[in-house]
Amino acid sequence: MLNKVTPAVYYLSNDDSKERPTLGLVCGDKFSLVIDSGNSVQHAQDFLKEIEALNVPPVKYLVVTHGHWDHILGLNEFGATIIVNSLTNQILEEWQNYSFDDVSLHKYVESNKMSSKCVEIIKNEIPLRDSFKLNSADIIFEKSLTIDLGNKLCVLDTIKGTHSDDSTIVYVPGDKVLFLGDSAYGTTTNSLFHYKQSHLLPMIEEIQKYDATSFILGHESLCDVQEMNLYWKELISTSKATDSTSIDRAIECFEKENNRTPNSNEEFFLKAFVNDQIIRSQ
Repeated sequence: MLNKVTPAVYYLSNDDSKERPTLGLVCGDKFSLVIDSGNSVQHAQDFLKEIEALNVPPVKYLVVTHGHWDHILGLNEFGATIIVNSLTNQILEEWQNYSFDDVSLHKYVESNKMSSKCVEIIKNEIPLRDSFKLNSADIIFEKSLTIDLGNKLCVLDTIKGTHSDDSTIVYVPGDKVLFLGDSAYGTTTNSLFHYKQSHLLPMIEEIQKYDATSFILGHESLCDVQEMNLYWKELISTSKATDSTSIDRAIECFEKENNRTPNSNEEFFLKAFVNDQIIRSQ
């Protein structure tokens, strides 16, 4: 069942047990726009069944928030105009060269091109894998793009997130809803989970330019302004306390600056920023 944010904006909840991210739907008077395609053919088809039950205008556009597998592997199912930024398109073109038979998938896991979880989902939820190939993007944009769905605008903006450099966020100004994809999450490099510290403040500044009251992240339920502001506050304070590869130093700096010990979220962020310092020092 789709979650209704406003009469024009919906989302399908994430399912962490299946590595399924949140998928979005924006409906205008003439057309509808989908945000992210899901992690498999099955995920996309499940989403399409929910959309069909709403009796909304036809899906004409599909926007990909970034080029990670769980957001792109369902894109063939929608019969829509595929929209990506130029950086995401480079990643999509790499995936178009992949083969999905068992032997190839095994090689991709061995070379760290795919995770074992990704391969498990592909095997279970993508039929006819031997002939499977991702469709190409139809519209490739650079910094920003505005789509008119008929009395309903969607503003697409490319930002450098703490998760990936190719993040696209989608703002629906008439509803004050902002789809963030995975832009505000961390990522894993060399087996270390980290937040890209140098991207944090510019990213937050870009996101806060938008007059949004509802925020939808790639693996979360709906967040309001208060919840997002708390998230930003915790990220900023922990980043500010981290200037070395020492977690002890980071905690000491945090406690000195805030006159308290970090909570569990802040401990997690401190470790992630320390990991980022480690990666940058290598």
